[in-house]
Amino acid sequence: MGTPSMRFSESAEDPFALGRGASAVLDDQGTVVGWSARAQELLGYPAKEVIGRAWQDLLVDALDLPAARSVVVDAMRAGGWFGVLPVRHRDGRRVEMGFRARAITRDGDSREWVLVGAPAAEVDAWQRDRALLDGLYRRSPIGLVTYGPDRRVIRINRAVEKASGVPAEAPVGHRPHEFMVDEDAGPTDERVRHVLETGEPLIFTEQSARARHDPGRERIVSVSAFRMEDPSGRVLGVAETIEDVTDRHRAQRRLALLNEASVRIGTSLDVTQTARELAEVAVHGLADYCSVDLLNPVTLGDEPVPGASGPLVRVALSPPEHRVPFKEGDVVTLFPESPQARCLYERRPILEGLLPLRPEWYAMDRRRIEIALGLGVHSLIAAPLVARGLVLGVVSLWRSRNSEPFEDDDAAVAQELSSRAAVCIDNARRFTQQQSAALTLQRSLLPRAASDLPSVEVACRYLPASGEPGIGGDWFDVIPLSGARVALVVGDVVGHGIHAAASMGRLRAAVRTLASLDLEPDEVVARLDDLVSLLATELEANTDGNGSAIEQMIGATCVYAVYDPVSRHCSLARAGHPAPVMTTPDGQVTVVDLPAGPPLGLGGLPFETCDLDVPEGSLLTLYTNGLLEARDGDIDVALEHLHECLTDSTAPLDSTCHAVVEALLPKEHPPTDDIALLIARTRVLLPENVATWQLPLEATAAARARQLTTAKLTEWGLTELACTTELVASELVTNTYRYAAGPVTLRLIRTHCLICEVSDTSHTSPHLRRALSTDEGGRGLFLVAQLTERWGTRYSHDGKTVWTEQPLPHA
Repeated sequence: MGTPSMRFSESAEDPFALGRGASAVLDDQGTVVGWSARAQELLGYPAKEVIGRAWQDLLVDALDLPAARSVVVDAMRAGGWFGVLPVRHRDGRRVEMGFRARAITRDGDSREWVLVGAPAAEVDAWQRDRALLDGLYRRSPIGLVTYGPDRRVIRINRAVEKASGVPAEAPVGHRPHEFMVDEDAGPTDERVRHVLETGEPLIFTEQSARARHDPGRERIVSVSAFRMEDPSGRVLGVAETIEDVTDRHRAQRRLALLNEASVRIGTSLDVTQTARELAEVAVHGLADYCSVDLLNPVTLGDEPVPGASGPLVRVALSPPEHRVPFKEGDVVTLFPESPQARCLYERRPILEGLLPLRPEWYAMDRRRIEIALGLGVHSLIAAPLVARGLVLGVVSLWRSRNSEPFEDDDAAVAQELSSRAAVCIDNARRFTQQQSAALTLQRSLLPRAASDLPSVEVACRYLPASGEPGIGGDWFDVIPLSGARVALVVGDVVGHGIHAAASMGRLRAAVRTLASLDLEPDEVVARLDDLVSLLATELEANTDGNGSAIEQMIGATCVYAVYDPVSRHCSLARAGHPAPVMTTPDGQVTVVDLPAGPPLGLGGLPFETCDLDVPEGSLLTLYTNGLLEARDGDIDVALEHLHECLTDSTAPLDSTCHAVVEALLPKEHPPTDDIALLIARTRVLLPENVATWQLPLEATAAARARQLTTAKLTEWGLTELACTTELVASELVTNTYRYAAGPVTLRLIRTHCLICEVSDTSHTSPHLRRALSTDEGGRGLFLVAQLTERWGTRYSHDGKTVWTEQPLPHA
């Protein structure tokens, strides 16, 4: 019987074809007048036993005779018949046979009937194959295309015609590039060629199949192809089954877009950058153009008022298009009738599938309408950006030219996309708000500008951290001290945010207070260490188990330096901070050999003071660790660059600061940590502006002080201050004579003010008090305080100094 595939191949051929079917001829009375060899083979009757006999007596059982006669009557009326009947074999068994009967008219009115028969099984198989073939081309929902050996279309079925909109006869005789767009026709033709040449079938290959007459309509198909051959192996062509999977492909693409959005949107905590990421993702898989417009408070980091509307600012447009009316940074005005305005009011996506067909669209802004039409824009989705119940702005998605109009599913994707992006934008806005608050707090705590001091010329830079870590706790200060001296301080509170900025403010205030006491640098740093420990203890008691605030204080570092322009002497101490760099006038750059000391807050560990003489015109450079760690984190390389920028001690300090920042901070990446930089060029007071005398500790010392003071002020041309200053010097020397011991030193310094200092070897602290009317003394310091602008006391290892300052008379 052969294999099933062989049976199918045989049954696929016409069983009634010449040479395959059994044939017989009947006259008009039903007598057999012709009998073929194939009929004898199938039914067992030789021709001599059949010819001349009535067909019903010979071939039909008595039980089947009524049905057979009914068929004959119907056939005679219709002039032909086709069907299956049971027939008696010569050996007596029943044989199911399929028959095709047709009447043939002879001369006159006589008719003969030609019967062609075949086994019913073959006829049924042939009928099924014909029905299958007819169904594939007429009723199948799966597309079918057949190509000839020349790769030209032979036939397409109605499913392809319906899906593509191309009439079934149009592609016949043509190759794919004649009815498909070139980008899609090439892969199709190559696929047919491959199957023709190799015979290898292709299964479920997906590709784009856009018709040339409608290139804007997206169509993705899944194609399976096989080569057609006849029984001899001759290649007849290629058959393809085609399934339209456009909807499935779009669904997969939308899911991929949302997955991509979750990865690409919100990579930074910058509002503008987040909006641009949203626009770039949208045009990557959903729209041809995308604009993101935010309420103005959102762009500034402020929270929009619930229910309130205001001007929108365009923060992102992708791809860039110079013809669009509103560029990035422009204020966007919305008409009440516009889809964006309705979207914000209703807080839902607005889909405009065919904009040019909406008459109210033309009534809004003629200029923008003309530009949109020039760009080929025809479809729009406006989706609101809403987070935590607050409207942040609107995202507009546009399709133009050959793109298909937006669908409802696209609007759902746009809503999901805008919802996710709104959360990221709101997070960036809140971070910006916190950054702005911390930066405002920090800048308010930093000195506005370095004063014009007689001891140093100062230039400084403060660069806040950008990005997720936030504002840190770096600070610097320049503090004038008594005796024309100056304190230079740079510090760093480990951590970021408002806590770090607030902690920095407390430490800076403490440094100023300690500096006013004229303590030695190591004592100042030690008091700061105690303060940080105390603050950490307070925070620990008030955080209820939340240790984040404690971390803002632990790990603070600083360097503190005091420079005296009279002696050119500088004293420094540091607590875990990078050592300062000194540049001498000859261009030698060295790191000050200063003991590091522990960071502030560890407690119980000592700090050391380093003393050095600084030539006039030298540079003292103090900085925080962020300066050295900004570029690739290689501190040694950063130090080399820093030294190279500081070799010229005569260059303008602002230029030097700029050069340091340019050399050590990468332009492509903003700093992730705060950076504080302070550069001071030392000055020296000329000897003629300083007068110093040693006075004996005796009753005539006050008189001698008055004489020396009056003479020196007359020499300096400050006779207007002579009376006041000789009284001040007399009172201070008198107090020394009464309450102190050892020699007395009187010093006058002329700078931007007149300084009078009286030093002795006692550590007794002078006190200002209000004397009673009956008291004979106790009014000396009161007079000094009233006659001078400032006064105070500083202590050293071998005594104390009481100093006063008086403004110089106007020139």
